[in-house]
Amino acid sequence: MPFDPTAYGGEVSEILALDGGGERLMPLAVGRCSSERALKQLKIATATRLFPGSRAPEAAISGLYLYFSCLDEAHEIAQNISSAEGSYWHAIVHRQEPDAGNSRYWFRNVGAHPVFPALRQAAVEIGVDFGPRWDPSAFIDLCERVRREPGSLEEKRALEVQRAEWQLLFDYCAAKRIA
Repeated sequence: MPFDPTAYGGEVSEILALDGGGERLMPLAVGRCSSERALKQLKIATATRLFPGSRAPEAAISGLYLYFSCLDEAHEIAQNISSAEGSYWHAIVHRQEPDAGNSRYWFRNVGAHPVFPALRQAAVEIGVDFGPRWDPSAFIDLCERVRREPGSLEEKRALEVQRAEWQLLFDYCAAKRIA
């Protein structure tokens, strides 16, 4: 299913539109915050205003910062969320630093996340297959390797898998709580 930024409300959709509307290929390693305007808007936003009734509003905000490569802000929020979603965003931040060991640590805290089956399927469709289950450690290894191969087909695939991962986890966090 294609990513639909309008599913998260007008304000979130407008923020995402500042750089790709949720389709941005985030760098595999630390990048600069891609939109100063988005950074300013996120700094004055509150999780409960942007994501009323969502499953994990603070985690969704962390994901928005990560989307724009504002790693310090994403990290500050994620490290204070004691849930699988907080650990997941935290793991991605460290993968992008890059700090593979720290990323692996946080992925171990995530456990088997509900987005993993859909992420594995998306990765396979992109051309990345680690076997019958999603393997975050194998993806960390792939990212570490392809960062040294800029412009390669493998790097492009890793970027696309990372985008799918972001979209799936963001959607999971921003989705309405099931009563």
